[in-house]
Amino acid sequence: SRRWLNLQEYQSKKLMSDNGVRVQRFFVADTANEALEAAKRLNAKEIVLKAQILAGGRGKGVFNSGLKGGVHLTKDPNVVGQLAKQMIGYNLATKQTPKEGVKVNKVMVAEALDISRETYLAILMDRSCNGPVLVGSPQGGVDIEEVAASNPELIFKEQIDIFEGIKDSQAQRMAENLGFVGPLKSQAADQITKLYNLFLKVDATQVEVNPFGETPEGQVVSFDAKINFDDNAEFRQKDIFAMDDKSENEPIENEAAKYDLKYIGLDGNIASCLVSHLHFTVNGAGLAMATCDIIFLNGGKPANFLDLGGGVKEAQVYQAFKLLTADPKVEAILVNIFGGIVNCAIIANGITKACRELELKVPLVVRLEGATDKWGSYAHFKETENSKENVTGIQENVTHQNLSKCAIGIVLC
Repeated sequence: SRRWLNLQEYQSKKLMSDNGVRVQRFFVADTANEALEAAKRLNAKEIVLKAQILAGGRGKGVFNSGLKGGVHLTKDPNVVGQLAKQMIGYNLATKQTPKEGVKVNKVMVAEALDISRETYLAILMDRSCNGPVLVGSPQGGVDIEEVAASNPELIFKEQIDIFEGIKDSQAQRMAENLGFVGPLKSQAADQITKLYNLFLKVDATQVEVNPFGETPEGQVVSFDAKINFDDNAEFRQKDIFAMDDKSENEPIENEAAKYDLKYIGLDGNIASCLVSHLHFTVNGAGLAMATCDIIFLNGGKPANFLDLGGGVKEAQVYQAFKLLTADPKVEAILVNIFGGIVNCAIIANGITKACRELELKVPLVVRLEGATDKWGSYAHFKETENSKENVTGIQENVTHQNLSKCAIGIVLC
């Protein structure tokens, strides 16, 4: 139930460079002076300065300093320093960020290279093939989904046997399909092989390079890359997961992650009644989405997505309530638990402890179904009966076994 690992562009490029994949020369700077010195050290004909945030659309973004664009080209190192002053420490707003934007803490100062031709290359895990697949197209630098829809004949695939690894013939064939010829074909095949080796080494689920291009000087370069990682491999990829940039998360998301809780804030309100925000807690992402849907169907709008996960412990339930009740906008809480692999009594004990110690002041609707649900309901009922907590329900005045009734109940609270 943890969120996906996010790496900044410079981190992905360093991983690639360290594994023999050719990328642009670059430095990372935390201050304008560092950016200026980096630009001088590059000694490049042209320099590209990129704000480092996780959101896309940086080139068309706007800073609250007044600067337009999170990506700039210049031949003058002094201009790099001036631009960095208007980037570092300021918020950059793009189509993929919140309205107020995201604070830029670092910039990447890189050598700008001309691109004579752009192609697309990705390596990903494909369930239908039971292993890795190379996907490529001679049309790069554009949305690959559009290419697949308009020109499917320009999408090429190579299924790789994960035990045998990538064969030279496969890498050469993909390079040829991407339109590389002569010495560039062998060079592209070598880069494809190195990208595949990186894919395996870091336990990636996807390595996408767009564009995978060639320069007028005859070099094959990975100009931009996106790497997704298998979170289940964190135990053997500690160095990579230690690079996880959480600075752009909401503080409550980082706090939830400390307890292995998945929290995503939503912009919810309930216009048809007095409550303005609704929070709910579930175990399982699928159950969370279903709960969202049924709340909407009954006229409410959830204010968060909080997944406890299947292996939840009593302490995690308590921390979940602590997170929710710390938000002054919380006006009601819905707990929806399906006890397939989780003991409902554990949930009930965590809820009653939270209600008692946190002095819960908002309406609470609880649905427990599955393993020991009756015992969980009974334990919860006895506790709430003694303390007169604000809990609503049908079964022994504590839990709703019917999810629809739960949703109606929480909306009407």
